[in-house]
Amino acid sequence: MNFIVGMSKGAETAFMDYMASHNLSMTPQRKIIVETFLETEGHFSAEHLCRLVKEKASDIGQATIYRTLRILVESGLADSMDPGDGVALYEHAYGHQHHDHLICVNCGATIEIFDETIESRQEKVAEDHGYKLTRHRMFLFGLCADCQNGSH
Repeated sequence: MNFIVGMSKGAETAFMDYMASHNLSMTPQRKIIVETFLETEGHFSAEHLCRLVKEKASDIGQATIYRTLRILVESGLADSMDPGDGVALYEHAYGHQHHDHLICVNCGATIEIFDETIESRQEKVAEDHGYKLTRHRMFLFGLCADCQNGSH
């Protein structure tokens, strides 16, 4: 039962398993919201997702979209992050490798980065303080090349 076009079989199974284990049903509204979420690449706000969903189905309420986003995060298909300005951003999580973020303080451009040296150093710092990392998130803030050059 491939209910979401383009959704990997693993992600579909994980989401449906999560829904079933929490006695949640895949309503037509949730289906549209999940499809729209999975079609949207990069980092985006709940408000942006609301606009995209309402272009497809104007009768879906904002509360339903926010509740479904919460389910997507809880199920592991989505990740939510607050880069410090109070506006949560969402991105795909299922099947995506861990990464950190470079964020422009001027225009908000966000770039995903992965650096093995940084990852190893974080593990070492945690170990030196008696911690075993279970997860982490790192945001690096600065000015992107365009903003440094006055292009933005």
